[in-house]
Amino acid sequence: MSENENQRQPSTGTPQAPRDKEVPASMRWMRRIKKMFSFLFTSCIVLLILAAGFFVYLRAQTLPVTKMLQTSQMYDTHGELIDTFYSGQNRQVVSLSEISPYLIKATLAVEDQHFYDHFGVDVKAVARAAVVNVQAMAKVQGAGTITQQLARNLYLNHDRTWSRKIKETVFAIQMEMQLTKDEILTNYLNQIYYGHSTYGIETASELFFGKHASELTLAESAMIAGVPKGPRYYSPYYDLKNAMDRQKVVLQTMVRGGFITQSAADAAGKEKLTIQPLTKKKPAAAPYFRDYVRTLATEKLGIPEEQFDEGGIRIYTTLDKNAQQIAESVITKQLTGKAELQAALVAIDPRTGEIKAMVGGRDYSENQFNRALSNTRQPGSSFKPIVYMVALQNGYTPVTQVKSEPTVFTYDEGRQRYTPRNFNDQYANANIDMRQAISKSDNIYAVHTILDVGPAKVIDLARKLGIASPMKPLPSLALGSFPVSPLEMASAFGTIANQGVHQETTAIVRIEDANGQILYEATPKAEPVLDPAVAYVMTNLMESVFEEGGTGNRVASTIKRPIAGKTGTTDTDAWLVGFTPELATAVWVGYDKSRDISTVESHLASPIFAEFTEQTLEAIPPKLFPIPEGVASVYIDPVSGKLSNEDCPNSHMEAFLVGTEPTTYCTGKPAKPASNDDKKDTPKGQNGSWWNDLKRWWND
Repeated sequence: MSENENQRQPSTGTPQAPRDKEVPASMRWMRRIKKMFSFLFTSCIVLLILAAGFFVYLRAQTLPVTKMLQTSQMYDTHGELIDTFYSGQNRQVVSLSEISPYLIKATLAVEDQHFYDHFGVDVKAVARAAVVNVQAMAKVQGAGTITQQLARNLYLNHDRTWSRKIKETVFAIQMEMQLTKDEILTNYLNQIYYGHSTYGIETASELFFGKHASELTLAESAMIAGVPKGPRYYSPYYDLKNAMDRQKVVLQTMVRGGFITQSAADAAGKEKLTIQPLTKKKPAAAPYFRDYVRTLATEKLGIPEEQFDEGGIRIYTTLDKNAQQIAESVITKQLTGKAELQAALVAIDPRTGEIKAMVGGRDYSENQFNRALSNTRQPGSSFKPIVYMVALQNGYTPVTQVKSEPTVFTYDEGRQRYTPRNFNDQYANANIDMRQAISKSDNIYAVHTILDVGPAKVIDLARKLGIASPMKPLPSLALGSFPVSPLEMASAFGTIANQGVHQETTAIVRIEDANGQILYEATPKAEPVLDPAVAYVMTNLMESVFEEGGTGNRVASTIKRPIAGKTGTTDTDAWLVGFTPELATAVWVGYDKSRDISTVESHLASPIFAEFTEQTLEAIPPKLFPIPEGVASVYIDPVSGKLSNEDCPNSHMEAFLVGTEPTTYCTGKPAKPASNDDKKDTPKGQNGSWWNDLKRWWND
């Protein structure tokens, strides 16, 4: 045998295992899969053991004590209590058997359709909501179960944090382990908030329909089940249309969930509901203002309604209870015997923008609509000062003259015509100046002015003064044809009173939680929007409204202090908006149904304004309006509009922007030279006079 042959002989020893590279690929994959399954199986066993231990731990733990509900309080600017919110929950606990099956089905349909199938957390709903929210790139759908809602209401706050959500989930699972589904649902229906300080379905049923929860029909159940989503929006007492629309949504949700048939839903949707009137309670102080504060806190500042009513928070406001009581008393007095006639009043401190009084109607118990916030009424001639301030900035002066006579104005490059009329078709049929136009409320002068300076400029200034309501650049804008709210008008005139500095309107100073921690603190903005000199000249002109011949002259005897303002009258509305250095007030009088007001009724805004202002400021000494830099005061002849001298005896003092005052005299010759004593201490830019001396002395 050759050497090569010997090398090829197989070994007679123990056979060697094949190398890995000689093992088929399929076998290698099988080994890896076995290892993976072994690892996963072991991991699952470990996770199950941990989960079982966690559930055993949860089951052994006692659920926390439910949170203590506390009374929330609202205070005025002096720290006096205005009102309390929740002093003991209005609740009657009932068993599940004492609740209408329709109500149970309606609640399950809109809150948690898989309530009896999940363990406290609806995994499918969470996944579905996640997909919807990702698609919308926003949180448009939630996945909270009834158990989670109950856990949140009982043990947690409403903070939108991950830690709160995790705790809520843990408590929900713990509740599912320690309570039956029926017990959880019973607790939920007795705990849930239905608005109007009403908790639990039994009390809600009695409130809305005057019957026990067991007696609710399908239609009534669908109505009530829709309220908790937003009591301020879906309560029939606040907005019946919203409540009815929500009822239809609940009924269709019940159909889709298989709780009722479509025919049953259709029949329920047609059923006429008899909603009980709200029980009258003891009148609260400043009820319209209180509702306004609630709306600001819950809708603008994000305070949950439950926390507002029962969280023990303290709301410190700008209201002055004394001023509020005077406002309510004066309106009641002036409207006595005038059935259905309504009134609204808003008073603001122009120096701070703080609301001091707010009345939204004659009787809150009869009608909760706040007319002080409604921008549905035309301000009429009370809007004119805004037009004239634009004019003063664009070449007009207090002695600029326009002929008051029936006039047809053309605009839009001659394509449109506008024919305004004066009240009772009374015209001077002669030239009048701006002071006369304001005091007599001449419409011809106003329309001529707005077409001259441009309506767009007037809208721009109105926006800066705090008027946000829609307006169009038309000639009728000068006559207040576009609706605004009393709050906006008070804010605008407050800016004039504050020498052109617009203070953001404020109602809430700060909000504290039950522990004294500040939840919100106001930081109102102050912005100069008007030349102080322009504001003063307009103020000086508006003082003539309360002088002889002015539209506010009938209340001149009531007013004992310097005051400026403007009346406004339309067929359906009467206004007086005015101010002192300390208080800007807007008063509106009219009917809710756009019914025309009589001549006598149109005169009621003035006495309401005058009596409120004088009584509110009774303890404050009268104060002249401060004269800023840039104002020149001179004697003029009212006929010619020129400087007066001894040949023009009927002269009066007029304020001008420096540089716009007349330079020629009424008779073509100068006045007698002033003596050195007369010139002494005369302010720069002003002619000396006893009136100027008095103003300087008073302001100093």
